[in-house]
Amino acid sequence: MNFPNIIGRGTEISTLDRLYKSRKSEFLAIYGRRRVGKSYLISEVYKRKIAFSAVGTYVKDGDKNEESYRKLQLRHFYDSLLYYGMTSEAPVPKDWREAFTLLRQLLEKSTKRRKVIVLDELPWLAGPQSSELVSELGFFWNFWADSQRNIVLVVCGSATSWMLDNVIHDYGGLHGRLSEIIHLQPFTLSECECYYKKHGFHLSQYEIALSYMAIGGIPYYLDKFRCDQTITDNIDRFFYADENIHQEFKDVYAGLYTSKDKYIDIVKAIGSQFYGMTQSEIQNKTGITGGGTFSKMLENLRECGIIREYPRYGGERVETIYQLIDFFTLFYLRFIDGCNCKAGGWRSIQRTGTFYNWAGETFELLCIAHLPGLQEALRIVSVDRNYCWSGKGPDGRKAQIDLLIESDPVRTDYLCEMKFSEGKYPLTQKDVDELTNKIAAYNASKMHKNSHSIQVIMVTAMGLYASEHHSIITKEATLKDLFH
Repeated sequence: MNFPNIIGRGTEISTLDRLYKSRKSEFLAIYGRRRVGKSYLISEVYKRKIAFSAVGTYVKDGDKNEESYRKLQLRHFYDSLLYYGMTSEAPVPKDWREAFTLLRQLLEKSTKRRKVIVLDELPWLAGPQSSELVSELGFFWNFWADSQRNIVLVVCGSATSWMLDNVIHDYGGLHGRLSEIIHLQPFTLSECECYYKKHGFHLSQYEIALSYMAIGGIPYYLDKFRCDQTITDNIDRFFYADENIHQEFKDVYAGLYTSKDKYIDIVKAIGSQFYGMTQSEIQNKTGITGGGTFSKMLENLRECGIIREYPRYGGERVETIYQLIDFFTLFYLRFIDGCNCKAGGWRSIQRTGTFYNWAGETFELLCIAHLPGLQEALRIVSVDRNYCWSGKGPDGRKAQIDLLIESDPVRTDYLCEMKFSEGKYPLTQKDVDELTNKIAAYNASKMHKNSHSIQVIMVTAMGLYASEHHSIITKEATLKDLFH
């Protein structure tokens, strides 16, 4: 399998290839954040193998009259049928049953050995009354496609909650029918490095990390960067020079979910506290009520990779914290949305206190997003759980450990401290005092098992200066280790 235009995605390519080579019909669902490259992956891998493809059209909420919406989507589906060889004698279908009947007739005439069907942006195709399309899709698969043994049906969408509820976790006609599910993730740092090299960039890993901390590993955003400009200039042009950035932010959530304004309110609320909030704190800040519905909205954001959910120990009870982890959204909310610093652009922020505050916090997220590489570099083979711990030391001072990795097999708890700097990080007496307080506080807490040792891990961008304070650190890791 050689796909020179695709960066990474080895596991996903293997899955697509295996389904195509199967001796029976296969049904695949792909979902993931908007702009992550779902459509590109399918089109590059299957290319001329596609016997039919249709794409749903996004319609603004105010224009979603049920009947006109359905007519629009059916018309586009009909145009796709014509493109792939259907004669124009058949009229435009009036409903989805007629549409899938026409699709079956088209495929029965196809001479392809394996017939790949792609229904892209399926949530948009289905529209407000999703049940009709989902029901007819189920009938199409169960009554005809599955029995043909030469069909590969691929459905994908950015509306994660819709895909989960109506396809992946459906208890109707599609229940148990999926052969495979792919949750397509953003590129890793290593994959971004491959992308930049392939497109003529000559960047240091430090600069690649900075770009990742601004836009994440989103292929569509990477494609907006130019190799004849610096990363600073690219970020300036992407975020500050283009007024469409506000629409792009809305587009990440528009079409993702119903009640998109409420989702944006939740994201803005969580983003106002870098280390996240509890569910009750988010509800108090947004004014959004409704226990089950609100929990579902948080779950949808988590499934799409916009936020993460993690436990925080150290208080009277374990708290579930929700933290915004979408790098693009974090950067937009911090530096663009409602900010008055746009005139100077990103260049004016470089090497200021504002820059280092942002970089210091976001570097922590970068490390957590690449935890497998970090664990490999540190030779932490077995991990039982990782979490945040917050409490007080013996002297009463507050102590917060943002990442604790617990390994029962080796009876060790790894206390991870992340520090960002452009050069080697100079460990100071203040750092030593804070680490000593954290070790003492955690050692005295209920979370620490008396049989476990504690190792202090320092993760920096460029390494540590050798100094008299160095002895408190057990192991070191650097930015380079995140590129594994």
